[in-house]
Amino acid sequence: MTKEQELQPSAKQELTADAEQTKAGVVYQPAVDIFESGDGITLLADLPGVKSDQLTIDLRDNVLTIRGDVTSPDGETETNVMREFGWGSYYRQFSLADTVDQSKIEAKLNDGVLRLELPKVEKAKPRKIAIKAG
Repeated sequence: MTKEQELQPSAKQELTADAEQTKAGVVYQPAVDIFESGDGITLLADLPGVKSDQLTIDLRDNVLTIRGDVTSPDGETETNVMREFGWGSYYRQFSLADTVDQSKIEAKLNDGVLRLELPKVEKAKPRKIAIKAG
């Protein structure tokens, strides 16, 4: 793989769902980057056009679900001349490991990028076990 190929953004991918959708429209899978440190995991999801009131983050049975809706900004009197950006919904799910402290997850949406901070649970501190005689 050449450096040019490594730097090319991937195209927006339409999600093919296993289940029937209850809402009409196209569903896209947002692109994500995931980083891990000693303290936790950071997840960045691209959700262009999604506003915070159109975004739902749900955590149930160790599965984190991201849903976001984006609508066309066309006005009533405007006619579409060219369209390169598809409108619809975003949907993505992640299975969380037991190392994530689910009660401390934080989310921030800024300029179309969702940032989820998934802190790790504190590990049991190492200790010496005292041995009793007899």
